[in-house]
Amino acid sequence: MKWRVTWVFWAIMALHVAAVLIFTRGFLLTRTELPFHSSCSDVSDSPCFSRSGAAGSNGTGGSERCWTKPAVDRVVIIVLDALRFDFVAPSAFFKETKPWMDRLPVLQKLAFKEGSSAKIFKAIADPPTTSLQRLKGLTTGGLPTFVDVGNSFGAPAITEDNLINQLIRNGKRVLMMGDDTWVQLFPHHFKRSYPFPSFNVKDLHTVDNGCIDNLLPSLYQEDWEVLIAHFLGVDHAGHIFGVDSLPMIEKLEQYNTVLENVISVLESQSGPGGLHENTFLLVLGDHGQTLNGDHGGGSAEEVETSIFAMSFKKPLSAIPAELGISCEYASDERFCISSIEQLDFAVTVSALLGIPFPFGSIGRVNPELYALAAGTWNMEKLKSDNPEYHFKSAEWLHNYANVLCINAWQVKRYIDIYSASSLIGFSSDDLLHVANLYDEAEAIFARKRDNFSSKSELSRLSTLKSQIDAYLKFLGSVAELARSKWTEFNLTFMGIGLGMMLLSLLVHVLAIKMVNELHNGSFNPIGSSGISFGLIFAFFIVAIRACSLLSNSYILEEGKVANFLLATAGVAKFRYSIMKRKRIFEAGLFLILICLLRFTIEIGLSKQAATSAFLHSSTSWMIGIDFNHPVLVYILQLLPMLALIGLAHLLHKSTADGCSQRICRFVVMGTIASYVLIVVYWASESNMLGLALINTARNVIPRIIYAIGIGQMLLLAFGQLFNGSKVVDHRSLFSKTVSMLSAWSPTVIILSGRQGPLIALASIVGGFCIVMLQNIEEESDGTAKPLVVNPLSVMEWSLLALSMFFCTGHWCAFDGLRYGAAFIGFDEFVLIRQAILLTIETFGFSHIIPVFGLPFLVLRHKLFAQKDLFVQLSLAYMMFGLIMAATVTVTILCVMIQRRHLMVWGLFAPKFVFDVAGLVLTDVLICLASLYYFCQPEDLKLETNTGGR
Repeated sequence: MKWRVTWVFWAIMALHVAAVLIFTRGFLLTRTELPFHSSCSDVSDSPCFSRSGAAGSNGTGGSERCWTKPAVDRVVIIVLDALRFDFVAPSAFFKETKPWMDRLPVLQKLAFKEGSSAKIFKAIADPPTTSLQRLKGLTTGGLPTFVDVGNSFGAPAITEDNLINQLIRNGKRVLMMGDDTWVQLFPHHFKRSYPFPSFNVKDLHTVDNGCIDNLLPSLYQEDWEVLIAHFLGVDHAGHIFGVDSLPMIEKLEQYNTVLENVISVLESQSGPGGLHENTFLLVLGDHGQTLNGDHGGGSAEEVETSIFAMSFKKPLSAIPAELGISCEYASDERFCISSIEQLDFAVTVSALLGIPFPFGSIGRVNPELYALAAGTWNMEKLKSDNPEYHFKSAEWLHNYANVLCINAWQVKRYIDIYSASSLIGFSSDDLLHVANLYDEAEAIFARKRDNFSSKSELSRLSTLKSQIDAYLKFLGSVAELARSKWTEFNLTFMGIGLGMMLLSLLVHVLAIKMVNELHNGSFNPIGSSGISFGLIFAFFIVAIRACSLLSNSYILEEGKVANFLLATAGVAKFRYSIMKRKRIFEAGLFLILICLLRFTIEIGLSKQAATSAFLHSSTSWMIGIDFNHPVLVYILQLLPMLALIGLAHLLHKSTADGCSQRICRFVVMGTIASYVLIVVYWASESNMLGLALINTARNVIPRIIYAIGIGQMLLLAFGQLFNGSKVVDHRSLFSKTVSMLSAWSPTVIILSGRQGPLIALASIVGGFCIVMLQNIEEESDGTAKPLVVNPLSVMEWSLLALSMFFCTGHWCAFDGLRYGAAFIGFDEFVLIRQAILLTIETFGFSHIIPVFGLPFLVLRHKLFAQKDLFVQLSLAYMMFGLIMAATVTVTILCVMIQRRHLMVWGLFAPKFVFDVAGLVLTDVLICLASLYYFCQPEDLKLETNTGGR
C-alpha cells in the first residue's frame, strides 16, 4: 500500500515536469538568432548607396568610410549599474527632493551649462531589467526575450551580431574593465580586459576599485578606440541597503569624483592634435532600480535610467529646429531633458564610429545623440538669422537623412530575412504594413530627388523633414511591432502542456478516490454518502482564487486576494465556533493573525512600489515614528531574538511532551544550538553586545548552521532507512514531523533575516488554529465518526502558506527575490550553492515548512487506527498537491490566453515562472515527505498477507 500511494506522487511529479517543460518550450521560446553579420560591402545593395556615396566603388568604402562617415575617433563608455534617472537629473525635475538626488553635480553642471557640449537623456529600457538582458539589448540593438533572464547568473556568449563584434571586425580595439559579465558575453573580443567578480552583492567596492585603478591610467594610452568601464557599487548598495541609505549616497559621491577626474583627463588632451581631440564620452545606466534596490520588472523606476553624452569638440549649435525634438522641462523651466530608447544605443554608436550596424538591430540613429558628436555638426558662430545657417542645417539634415536611409534599409533587410528564416516570424499583415511604410519613405525621396538641387534652402529643409519623418515612422513602427509580437509562441506545445496539466488534475482526483475507497469513507463526517460543507466551501474558495489569476490587477494584488480568502474561511470557522460554543479562542486568534498578516503584506507591497496606496494612506502615523530612536532600534533588534527564544521553548516542550524517538531529541538539541548561533550572528551585526566579528568569522556562523542542518537531515534519513518498517502511530508521526521542521527552521530563519522568527511564530499560530478548528462545522455531540481529513482545512493550510510568501516581502517578479540572502555565510559566487540558498529563502515559509508540517492536520484526531492514519496522511498530501496543481493550471491557461497582452513579459511571464517553480518544488517535497512519513501500517500488512494467502 505504501508504495502504491508513493508511486502516485512520483508519477504526478513526472507528469508536471513534462507538462511544464513542453509548455515552456512553446511559451518561452528564445527569439530566433540569425547567424548573419553586417559588413561594409552590404551597403552597396541598399537603395541609399548611390545617394549617399556611403561606400567606394569596391563596396568597402576604403579606410575612412564604411556605412557612414566616422564622426568620432574614440568612445569612452562608463556603465553605472542600476543608475536611476533621479540619480542624474536635477532635483528640480521631481515634485519632492530626496537625499540621493543631485549627488552627481559634475554631470548636471556640464549638461546645462550654456554652450555646453554635453547633454543628459532619460533612457528607457525594455523589461525585464536584469543586467544580462540590458547588456545584450545595448550591444545588439534588439529585444532579448524573457527566457534570457534565467541566464543572468551564468551569462552565455552572445552569438548574434552585435556592437562589440562589429568593432572587432572593423579593426577597432576595445578595452574593458569592471563587471565580468562582459567577458562572459564577449569572450576573446577585448584587446585588454580587467574583469572582476560581479555576483557578491555584499561587496560594494571590489569591482569599482578595480575600475578606478585601471580607468585613469588607460585614458593616457593609445592602444584602444573604445573603452568600457562597468561599475557595480550602486547596484549592490541598492540590493543590500536600498536607495535611501548612506552607502548609496557615498557611492554616488564617489562616482562624481571619478567622473570629474575622467572628464578632466579627457579635456586636458582634447586640444588640436591631442589624444582625445575627437573623443566621445558616454555615461549610462543599464537599468534603474526600485527604492528597495530591486530590479528585473517593468515599473517606471526600473526601466528609466539615464545617458550622459559629451563631445570634447565644441558643438556649434543646437540640433536643427526642423526636427521638432521634444523634451521634458523641469518645474522652473530651466532644464530640459529628452528621452532616448536603449534600443537606439547600438546603432547610434555604430553610426558615430562609422562601422556597420548590427545585423539584428531594430533601433534608430538618435538625432540628438548623433548631432552631439562634433564630426556631424559644424555651425560655429552661425546664428539662426544667418543665411548660411539654413544651408548648414540642410547639409546636416541631408547627411542625417542618408544615415536614416541606411538605418531603415538595414532594419527592413533584417525583418525580411527573419520572417523568411524563422518558423513563424511576423504575420503577412504586419509585413505588408511595414513594407508599405518603407515604400512610402522611399517614394518621398524619389519624388524629390530629381529637382532637389534647384529648390530654395527653406524648401530643402521641408523636403528633408518629410523624408526624415517617414523613415522615423517606419523605424518606430518596426520597434513597436517587435515589442508586441517578438516571441514565437508555439501553440501546439502550449496546448500539449496545458492538456498534460489537466490530465494531472484527473490523476489527482482518481488517486484521492482510490485512497478514500480503501478507507471506506466519505467526505461527510456524519457518515452519509453526501458531500460535506467543507468540500463545497473549499472548492468554492479554490475556484475564486483560480479565476482571479485571469486578471492582471488581481495578480498584482495576489497577496491581498489570498489573505481575503483566508479571512473568509476564518469568518466561517468563527461563526461555527460561536454556534457550537467551541474553540472560540482559537477562531478569534486566527482572525487576529489574518489581520496582522494583511498588514505585513501591505508592508511587502510598499517595498515593491513607491506608489503603494499603503504608503499614502498610512503616512499620517508612519512618518511620525522615528525609526532611528535608540529605544525603538533596540526593540526592533531584540524582538526577533525573543521570538527565537520562544521557538526554542516550544521545541524543548515538544521533546518533553511528544517526542518519543531519541533521534527527535538530538535534532531538537541541534536546532536550539543553531538558534543560539543565530542570536550571536545578529548581535554581531548590530554590535549590541560589542561583538564586532570580522567578515571571515561572521561567515563561519551561517556555515555552521548550514552544516548542523545537513547533519540533522542525514540523521533523519539514516533513521528512516534503518527504522522505516517500524509501525507508524500518532506519537512517532508527531516526532518525525517535529524533527523535520526543526531541521529546516534554522536555515530558513537565518536566510529570511530578522523577520524569520516572527514569521515562524505566525506560521505556528496559524497552523495551530487550523488544526484545532478542523471539522468544527461538522462536529456534533460526539456521534460523528472521525474520517477523511477536511478539504477546507487543507485549503486553509495552502492559503496560509501563500500568505507567508507575500508576508516575507516576496512577490512574483524577479525584483522580488532577495539576492543578498544567497550570500549569507559566503563571499564567493558559486552558481549551485547560491541558487540553493536563494530557493530556500524564497520558498522556505511558503512551501518547505508547510509541506513538511502537513501531518499535523491528521494528528488532531487520535481515534484513528494505524491504517486510517496512513490513509489520512495520503489524502492530506493529495489534496494539497491538487490545490497547487489546479491554481498553476489556471496560471498556464492565463498566460496562454494573455500571450499578446501588453503586460505578458512584465507580469504574466514572471507569475508563470514562479508558479511552476513552486509546483515542481512542492511535488519534490511531497515525494520526499511520502518516503519519510509513510510507513506500512501493521494492520495493513496483516490484510495484505491475508489477501495473499
